[in-house]
Amino acid sequence: MSEKQMTEVEKMNAGLEYDFSDPAVFEIKKNAVCKCARLNRADPGTAEWEGAIRDLFGSVGKNPSVFPEFHCDSGFNIHAGDDFLANYNVTILDVGPVHFGNNVMIGPGTLIATVNHPISPEGRRLHRGIMKPVAIGNDVWIGGNVTIVPGVTIGNNVVIGAGSVVTKDIPDNSLAVGDPAKVIRSIPDDTA
Repeated sequence: MSEKQMTEVEKMNAGLEYDFSDPAVFEIKKNAVCKCARLNRADPGTAEWEGAIRDLFGSVGKNPSVFPEFHCDSGFNIHAGDDFLANYNVTILDVGPVHFGNNVMIGPGTLIATVNHPISPEGRRLHRGIMKPVAIGNDVWIGGNVTIVPGVTIGNNVVIGAGSVVTKDIPDNSLAVGDPAKVIRSIPDDTA
């Protein structure tokens, strides 16, 4: 199928430039907003709370915890392993897939984005977006107020320091901090 024959949602899912003001794209976001509102109203630790997480996310392992106010673009593009924790005021712009391994903790105020927009004002006026997936490994702690940009992969056993901006891949067993985040030392894996 040629790009001209594709819907805006198909373009978005394929990682091609798409029109984020398209009605079908908007419906995906609207559905996520409604499901996030349900999650944010649920009492933490209840069956309703866990059910709201499972209804919103594409997949999630055992013991998920997502605290208010949580926001996302799709929900179904978020895939989390066991013992996933998103602390207060986390936003995941999951226009594309965001994969989390097991034992991931996300600090308050963090933003994880899979969508970017053109540098050109003409492209922005045309409501263009482009998706690049994000992947985060096992045993990762993302500190508070971290930003993770589209297309980044964070390895296993990684700590991202508070306030960091992650613009490039971070290898396994690393402590990374700063804007842009840089690896400052290795972390031993004491789980083996």
